[in-house]
Amino acid sequence: MEHPSNKTTLRIALVGDFNADVIAHQAIPLAIDDAAAVQELTADYDWLATADIRSGDDLVGYDAIWLVPASPYKNAEGALIAIRYARENSIPFLGTCGGFQHAIIEYARNVLGWSDAAHAETDTEGRMVIAPLACSLVEKTDAIELRANTLTAKAYGRLSIEEGYHCNYGISPEFAAELESGALRVTGWDDEGEIRAVELITHPFFVGTLFQHERNALEGRPAPLVHAFLRAAAN
Repeated sequence: MEHPSNKTTLRIALVGDFNADVIAHQAIPLAIDDAAAVQELTADYDWLATADIRSGDDLVGYDAIWLVPASPYKNAEGALIAIRYARENSIPFLGTCGGFQHAIIEYARNVLGWSDAAHAETDTEGRMVIAPLACSLVEKTDAIELRANTLTAKAYGRLSIEEGYHCNYGISPEFAAELESGALRVTGWDDEGEIRAVELITHPFFVGTLFQHERNALEGRPAPLVHAFLRAAAN
């Protein structure tokens, strides 16, 4: 088996609307650089504005796709195209915060057939699969319990973690029940049982988290899911 360090440079698409003032956008390059250095990989990343994504052709050639925080996106359809492209082509996918929320919407629309699946922050009609959180998680840190033997739990090496958030929206209670039997499985919950992480079990690496684990890099700590994301891209 070829060692990952012998592979050519990894190309990672960071899909979202870059804003230097967004803390997660400051953290993501550091988290990638740290993980790449530890794994002796070369990882290049391109920020792809959602307005520039019109079809899957705009993502050809990337080894991994990360739908980054800071939604609403300028072009939500571009974000959904990126998710679907990663999902249907078995390309490693990571979605954090807004990326997590839109991964839920894409799955609801294109896998479950909820064509009217909607986001309460931006939509006024349809079935709200993403709804306001009972308690805001803007600049909050909270404990998360992980499901055993999942990509997320394996990345962290434990079943209880604590991570930071910057969000006001999550999976609606009505839609949460739909995730009990399909391929998109809940892999992390908070102390109240609210969904904080999901994985697509039919995909080699498709992970979404409401929490922003990439922020660890700003404090010089590893971001375990970013390490796992790069490993998946390299293999």
